[in-house]
Amino acid sequence: MIVVASSTEMTTGATDAVLGVECLAVLACLWRAPRADRWRVGLWCWTFGLLAFASFLGAAAHGLEIPASLRAALWKPLYLSLGLLVALFVVGAFSDWLGRAAVPRLVPWGIGLASVFFSLTECFDGAFVIFVIYEAAAMASALAIYAFLAATQRLKGAGVMATAILLNLAAAGVQATHLSFQLFVPFDHNGMFHLVQMSAIAALGLGLRMSMTQHPRVPPETPSLCH
Repeated sequence: MIVVASSTEMTTGATDAVLGVECLAVLACLWRAPRADRWRVGLWCWTFGLLAFASFLGAAAHGLEIPASLRAALWKPLYLSLGLLVALFVVGAFSDWLGRAAVPRLVPWGIGLASVFFSLTECFDGAFVIFVIYEAAAMASALAIYAFLAATQRLKGAGVMATAILLNLAAAGVQATHLSFQLFVPFDHNGMFHLVQMSAIAALGLGLRMSMTQHPRVPPETPSLCH
């Protein structure tokens, strides 16, 4: 197999690969966090692992000259991974807000949402705009949670995580356009999406690492909402 002839597809594939490597680096950094809640570490490591997996699949789908049937097959596990990681992201946000006791009730909902998202991608022939809408809705709720946690100083690093989510939403907005630019090599909206998302991943990793030595402080009345 060789790289595609399209220069913008080549840069999209390359930035996807770099994004995957970045996610693995953040995963390793979180996994080695001292004195951290191992359950929380595991949840976020799964999230970054799924994003790395999806990014490497995207790198192959965009950057390699492969049969159309194989490229179409690659998008199925890619979309499934994206759906699951967004659901885990939301579960992580609610866990930081409400406490771990709320998670058993949230996980089935998250899996259900991921299943609905994957079904929609199948119905609409893998249109990426479906993911943009799904991700934007999920990230908006997570943004509200981390902005609240930052404002109330209940979770160290929550402000950085809220900033990361804003960057991710900006990346989604870029991906939904037809923007392009040239910086030594040409980038279309997909490559630009990856570039902005790289900064979001770096900020998210930093915010999570800052918070790993602290458990979210939950108000006394919150446990009653979780039973």
